[in-house]
Amino acid sequence: MHRSIVGFHQDLEQHWVAELDCGHCQHTRHEPPFFPRPWVITEAGRLEHIGQLLNCVLCDRQQMPDGYAPYRRTPVFTNDSIPNGLRSKHSTKRGVWGLIHIQSGHLRYRIHHPYHTETILEPEHLGIVLPEVEHEVEPIDEVEFFVEFWDKVRV
Repeated sequence: MHRSIVGFHQDLEQHWVAELDCGHCQHTRHEPPFFPRPWVITEAGRLEHIGQLLNCVLCDRQQMPDGYAPYRRTPVFTNDSIPNGLRSKHSTKRGVWGLIHIQSGHLRYRIHHPYHTETILEPEHLGIVLPEVEHEVEPIDEVEFFVEFWDKVRV
């Protein structure tokens, strides 16, 4: 999935790492001929690339970034109390991840563009909600679940 560069930092070996709006990081080394990125060497070059899209393979794997923690959760929803907004296409804000916890029953979880997947969630199988990716849920049987929202830990 393509994500925007929001900043840069150097790792312990002084290689440049792009910080992406999803919370993941990606090395952006200048190592010709395989990785010709002379722009990463200068501050001006890096600043010019803020907002550029990079493919985030960690988002493709639906892997939550390091350094994130839960900050809020919904009440427990049942078939009768699931808000209509959750039953139709919706998304979280930039950088906000979610975990769908099933307490009992089964929930159909659809992720739309760019993944177009459908998964059946049950108590042993969490649903991972990616930032800014449209998704929806649909009960299969009598279900109880809640959603936990995760954001970057601020130090």
